[in-house]
Amino acid sequence: MVRRAKKQAQFNVMVVAQAGRLQYEALLFAASLRLSDPGFSGRLIVAEPQPGGAWPGDPRISPDARAAFEDLGAEITPFEARHFGASYPNGNKIEALATLPAGEPFVFFDSDTVITGPLSEVAFDFSRPAASMRREGTWPVIELYGPGYTEIWTSLYDKFGLDFASSLDLSEPDEYWGRYLYFNAGWFFGADPAAFGQRFLDYALAIREDRPDALVLQELNPWLDQVALPLVIHSFGGGRPGPELDGLDGDISCHWRVLPMAYARESDRVIGVIEAATAPNRIKKVLKAHDPMLKMIFHGRGQKVRALFAEEGLPRTEKMLRNRLKREGFWMR
Repeated sequence: MVRRAKKQAQFNVMVVAQAGRLQYEALLFAASLRLSDPGFSGRLIVAEPQPGGAWPGDPRISPDARAAFEDLGAEITPFEARHFGASYPNGNKIEALATLPAGEPFVFFDSDTVITGPLSEVAFDFSRPAASMRREGTWPVIELYGPGYTEIWTSLYDKFGLDFASSLDLSEPDEYWGRYLYFNAGWFFGADPAAFGQRFLDYALAIREDRPDALVLQELNPWLDQVALPLVIHSFGGGRPGPELDGLDGDISCHWRVLPMAYARESDRVIGVIEAATAPNRIKKVLKAHDPMLKMIFHGRGQKVRALFAEEGLPRTEKMLRNRLKREGFWMR
């Protein structure tokens, strides 16, 4: 059972949106927040990269999407991507933190997320930041005769003067990926976005530009944000989320990622929120411009996916699920 605060401190929520897929995903996020938590009293800030800097062309959201965000009470705030941009789109979440009001608690969500319950009642302890544990052992990839998990992670903690031993989950065996502090960066929170964002940026750039020797065989794209994030959280006295945050990636939020996979594996509650949040005409007319949402949500293809896997069951792994969706002609992103 999810423990919730009786009276939670007000906080701001941020997602990133830009021209293309992200603006439609972020609009669904905003609509789901308003539907599922009408009592949310914080600010919903949609961070929008601007032309120039590290993004070629014009990454700003369309006029129709902008109007829909504003109708939902979202605040669209610009930021300049100076360090990442097109070469590393995941870096948006790092640089966009500078758009948030300094000193005010924040929660960041990836745009491909829906809110399915009262986010405002989650018992966040903003003095102890945390992030999503809905992850797999994607990084590092251990090479034959190369450094192990302990050597790789120790080199990073040492680089930033952090205590490595206190980050370990000692219930997990040595050299098993789950023993080491590692998050999905789909959501994270903290007390001060200015301090958090600056440290996130500093750590990510330092890792990218001057990696420890133990990382020489490791790929950092697209994992750089998830390599730096646990170090940042640990540096602020945070760590793995406790049971009071079980509603995130639970009955309060869902990081759905790709619509065909969402229809295949997420709960009836999640699919119900996706379809209810997109039903109002002012939202639907914008989202219909995005082909995966047009076909999966509004043309009913998602329900065909759901029926297929309800009858046959889910494959054992995500890779197998993706392959099955592709074979059946349902894959869209």
